Amino acid sequence: MSKRLVPSMAALQCFEAAARHLSFTRAAEELHLTQSAVSKQVAQLEEMLRHHLFLRIRRRLQLTPAGALYLAEVNKILTQVDMSSRYILSYGEQTEVLKVATQPSFGVRWLIPHLKGFGKRHPNIHLDIRNEMEPFALLQGKADVVFFYGQGTWPGATCIELFGEEVVPVCAAELLQGRTLNDASELAELVLLQSTSRPEAWHEWFLEQGLHSAHSYHGPRFDTFYMSLSAAQSGCGVALVPRYLVAQELAEGKLIVPWQHSMRSNGAHFLAFAEHAAEVPKVRALVDWIAAELASEDQESTE
Repeated sequence: MSKRLVPSMAALQCFEAAARHLSFTRAAEELHLTQSAVSKQVAQLEEMLRHHLFLRIRRRLQLTPAGALYLAEVNKILTQVDMSSRYILSYGEQTEVLKVATQPSFGVRWLIPHLKGFGKRHPNIHLDIRNEMEPFALLQGKADVVFFYGQGTWPGATCIELFGEEVVPVCAAELLQGRTLNDASELAELVLLQSTSRPEAWHEWFLEQGLHSAHSYHGPRFDTFYMSLSAAQSGCGVALVPRYLVAQELAEGKLIVPWQHSMRSNGAHFLAFAEHAAEVPKVRALVDWIAAELASEDQESTE
């Protein structure tokens, strides 16, 4: 394996400060170094990279194209190191970090409410929850546990089905202006809010009722259901969303179902973890907690 081309952290900090101030003197003042020390660090960096990072013009600095490109990458590195250091500072010595990845809408509307009490039961497990739009975090080592929507097939991972879902059309009551729909096709006369992740949803919903609408693909498109719900609640149109995501708004009357036809989604929601992590205590703790939450909900629904 070839030797890594990794400059020192001191060199990167000197370069970043000099690039930000376009001055070795001001960079030195910020870093509590001498001007010659900063200049030397940058010179060594340029020698390693075999590129000039600055132009020295009349005692003023100017980034070269290579310098500007390198600065963008160095900023990412220093930001990540800063974040990682702050994470470590925030953890106690006995704390284990459990990295959890989830899609945004699912995380906000289902996962977080179901984590109430987990920290009290497991005080030594620190949850680090991130939004991930794609289910690749597990394979990349970015997460210990992933919640995702799909078919539940994931090489190298154990996938546990949580629940299926049905989607329903929802909108603000004022969008209908007091009228009652007589046919599902009348929905096509309204603005249909589209989902980036499920572009066929409206087409399939109409098709399931024996209808074909030329407008089923038309309308504003949103990355997340959470944004679609916000748009629907603001009166921007009709959203086709999973019922579990909108239960609260329906109960409170903030949204209504303009046409009573629900469609079963092709996929389901899953919890996944690497096969080799099945007996890792922190992973098992969350898996068991979610299983208990689902069992409790099932019991309540049958009572």
